[in-house]
Amino acid sequence: MVGSIETMGSPDNNNHQQQQNGYSSAHHSTNGTNSGQEEKLDELRRLLGKADGDPLRIVGVGAGAWGSVFAALLQDSYGQFRDKIQIRIWRRAGRAVDRSTAEHLFEVINSREDVLRRLIRRCAYLKYVEARLGDRTLYADEILKDGFCINMIDTPLCPMKVVTNLQEAVWDADIVVNGVPSTDTREVFEEISVYWKERISMPIIISLAKGIEAALSPVPHIITPTQMIKLATGVPMENILYLGGPNIAAEIYNKEYANARICGAEKWRKPIANFLRQPHFIVWDNSDLITHEVMGGLKNVYAIGAGLIAKLFALLFPRCDRRKLAY
Repeated sequence: MVGSIETMGSPDNNNHQQQQNGYSSAHHSTNGTNSGQEEKLDELRRLLGKADGDPLRIVGVGAGAWGSVFAALLQDSYGQFRDKIQIRIWRRAGRAVDRSTAEHLFEVINSREDVLRRLIRRCAYLKYVEARLGDRTLYADEILKDGFCINMIDTPLCPMKVVTNLQEAVWDADIVVNGVPSTDTREVFEEISVYWKERISMPIIISLAKGIEAALSPVPHIITPTQMIKLATGVPMENILYLGGPNIAAEIYNKEYANARICGAEKWRKPIANFLRQPHFIVWDNSDLITHEVMGGLKNVYAIGAGLIAKLFALLFPRCDRRKLAY
């Protein structure tokens, strides 16, 4: 029509249309991801026999680097479905954050605008200022609620629900994630067993611990963390799984590619592997639980040994280019 304005072909309109299409694609992508996560959650709830209105209760026991990251990954992935899942983490109360760590933590907070804004929005920033000035003592369980693991201050996590009472944390848990070191596993789960005496059904336990103990009776043999848990609690081995891989906790949370294996009885390892699997965190499953536990600990021994040798070499031959020797 003469005198009409052709809006469909105008650059401004095309840009607007492209922006709308981009928003629509991102919106559908987000919805698709959320839908996929919810389907995985619903499937696990169904296998565990959870009724509507009864959330799936997952608790991490121990808040080291790997245990904290594991809980944070679950919180990031499934925390939005509050009526279907509850994710908490237990750590012992009372560990104070020293002055130098508090100062470094303050630097980390101020270097990350997203973290700074989050703390200000939660009215939690002032306590870190006071700790930086030495006017306040922070505690490990306190900062964990804000997403800071004392073992990996440089990698802020998402805020988490932290419990310092072990009985409160585990007594009705459906899935317990063992994040305490192997040296503490037996002691912690012996205490937990007291709180589970009245339970009708036992939970699923996912152990992240690496290491072994030696036993001499009736014949010399080794005891792995999953076996310690079974001996301490009486939970059947089909309910106990091991998860591990050649990964660094901070890299996993920063969404660098990582893979791990979950090992144990087929009844639970396959659905749990599907539940944990993320685009950047590939989880395979395997039936050989004990071998993977032992190899997971041995891997750490090799890593420590390699680090010691590298340091010793650097001290003995400071002018030598180690990169050339590698070839």
